[in-house]
Amino acid sequence: MPDSNAQLLQLAIATPLVAALFIALGLPKRFSTKLAGVAFAVPALIALWLWREFPAGAGADYAFRSDCDTGLAAFGISLKLGLNGISLPLFVLAGIVGLAAGLYALRSGAERLKLYLLLLLVMHGGLLGVFASVDIFFFYFFHELALIPTFIMIGIWGGRDRNYAAMKLTIYLTAGAMLSLLGLIALYVKSGANTFDLVALREALAADPLRVTTQKYIFGLLLFGFGILVSLWPLHTWAPLGYGAAPSSAAMLHAGVLKKFGLYGLIQIALPLLPAGAAEWAWPLAVLAGVGNVLVVGFITLAQRDLKQMLGYSSVMHMGYCFLGIASLSAVGAGGVVLLMVAHGLSVALLFLLATSIHHRTHTFDLADMGGLARQAPVLAALFVAATMASIGLPGFANFWGELTVFVALWQFSPGITAVAVAGVVISAVYGLRAAARVFFGPPSEQFQRVAAQHPPADIGWGERLPALILLAALLFLGLWPRAVTDGVNRALGRPVAEMVRR
Repeated sequence: MPDSNAQLLQLAIATPLVAALFIALGLPKRFSTKLAGVAFAVPALIALWLWREFPAGAGADYAFRSDCDTGLAAFGISLKLGLNGISLPLFVLAGIVGLAAGLYALRSGAERLKLYLLLLLVMHGGLLGVFASVDIFFFYFFHELALIPTFIMIGIWGGRDRNYAAMKLTIYLTAGAMLSLLGLIALYVKSGANTFDLVALREALAADPLRVTTQKYIFGLLLFGFGILVSLWPLHTWAPLGYGAAPSSAAMLHAGVLKKFGLYGLIQIALPLLPAGAAEWAWPLAVLAGVGNVLVVGFITLAQRDLKQMLGYSSVMHMGYCFLGIASLSAVGAGGVVLLMVAHGLSVALLFLLATSIHHRTHTFDLADMGGLARQAPVLAALFVAATMASIGLPGFANFWGELTVFVALWQFSPGITAVAVAGVVISAVYGLRAAARVFFGPPSEQFQRVAAQHPPADIGWGERLPALILLAALLFLGLWPRAVTDGVNRALGRPVAEMVRR
């Protein structure tokens, strides 16, 4: 890609971080909010531009384009940025969800708004850096940079049980980060490449693959390290609690984007570099994801009566489909996972945004204390129903194509596991449609009637509507034109992972 596009890639990452620095240095509040608005918008526009300009034939066999080496290199570590067919859709996802979360935060009326925006900007810049890093060290560094604001934001602006949620989140995610770091260091040492550059590592391991036993142990470290970060069952309990306590914009960015770090690491790093190790872990992963994430967590989600907790468990459940796509050991499965990651990121961010909008009107997350809200807020009802349909996987939304592709790949791996995964769609439909019915339709509860008498609910304004429409438009666009993602992914995964395993 042209040098100008490589510079734009740097600008996208630097803009929110520099804006956060200016706010930290004492910029007045009225200028801070304007600067933050620009800093959330610029990366989204650049991401869409880079997506449009990405060469039609680029990115074959995991190759990166728009490479940009900053010249900062030492001990085999270099700040090298680039995009390929796998990272580009997730980079765009980070830009879009970051814009929606930022716009929502600007209108949130949060206390200590400057600090709130500062932390959100740091988180946003870190997320963009994760998916643009070609060097594994900086891939990990940017993740940690994005993760730290999550703990702080839950502790300061979180809801019920925020201190316990922040502590549990810290313990689990630190453990996952340490395991994944250990796996990455082991990969660096055993490869003999003396570099963290992903391109150089692939070349070194393609010429001299690691022994199967070594691959098995390193892939296991990465699987469970990344798995904790993605909420692989049974190491998932931090997620519903954390999302339930997190302020809306933080939940949107974490559940929608940051949670994809582990899945991205498995597809971009672990599968191509450790194919024999992936084959050794395929069945254990399929059982944990299929039985644990999809069925067990799915039934737990059915039992939830708190709207935000239900969305948190739903997110954990849907991560099971992504793990199953990885377990299928095929290019089709891995490609379906990338599309599903983008679709899930958009839909779960939209649902967390709308859940907070519902809370503002009902003053509760308890589903039993709601009902009949569609009369006062028809636009909110329409958006929530649409987001629920997208999450379930209704045709016309991006989630449908991601789930369908994963199911097709999974059938070649195991028809039994596929049946378990398909059963999860039914479970999703039950809890999703039931939640929509209880919140918006039917007679209002006595509790909601008392609240409505004191604080008559109004429909959502443009401060909430605009970010919701941005996310919904992206879901519909990819639902109608999934090739916007899949063409680049297909080129990047041109050689099926299964063939790499058989080498």
